[in-house]
Amino acid sequence: MLGIHLDWLAIASGFGIGLIVGITGVGGGSLMTPLLISVFHLDKAVAIGTDLWFAGLTKVSGSIAHHRHGHVDYRITTLLLAGSIPATIGTTAWMHLVGLTKQADSMLSFALGIALVLTAITIMLRPVWHRVGLYLERWITPSRQPWLTVLCGLILGVLVSLSSIGAGALGATLILLLYPRLSTARLVGTDIAHAVPLTLVAGIGHATLGNVHWMLLIELLIGSVPAIWLGARLTKLLPDMWTRLALCASLLLAARKILMIA
Repeated sequence: MLGIHLDWLAIASGFGIGLIVGITGVGGGSLMTPLLISVFHLDKAVAIGTDLWFAGLTKVSGSIAHHRHGHVDYRITTLLLAGSIPATIGTTAWMHLVGLTKQADSMLSFALGIALVLTAITIMLRPVWHRVGLYLERWITPSRQPWLTVLCGLILGVLVSLSSIGAGALGATLILLLYPRLSTARLVGTDIAHAVPLTLVAGIGHATLGNVHWMLLIELLIGSVPAIWLGARLTKLLPDMWTRLALCASLLLAARKILMIA
């Protein structure tokens, strides 16, 4: 670290992102990687690796809570992990093989920008996805759901490994499209239960590449833990539509900046 000022900046940044995560539920954490790149000037690979650990560790307590309340559909979680974990391992192996070349750096920028745009779209159209899922039921039959779920897990595994983004908002949207009759509580619980092992396995992969700033991670967590708790209690006081609009605008601005330097 560069000194006390940067320490408090990291803690304050963690508090800000944690507050957004607590208020929005999913999607707010997508701002962490752009923040690490723009404010702390980390290399994209290090920012992604640090964010993966941040996302995984902050969701552990939520995953345990949903498990205790019976809000996790472990069949769906297992199918998602059957696709996402091999995809994560394969993506990490590819990163080991190619190293941090200019081409690989450009791919990380592109993946990060696309993931931010997709997250913004999924959040903005959140009320629509349930109706779309019900409409798709005529094609997504119970016999097709398992392999489509594994395929969605594979896509998430690659995207999360390359960008650190997608396990939350995108994961929840894909589950909703495939299982539109899943209750909201089980949808959220299943999404978080899948996100924790996915982000941590991807984080371990990035750690083997030296792509994690451990001290900064600790300081971010110090700020975020109380902020998530506070944000969860403020969520009822803020209009959902304005919250989503503000978050989407922030994600799109971050995506524009990342894609411009790709």
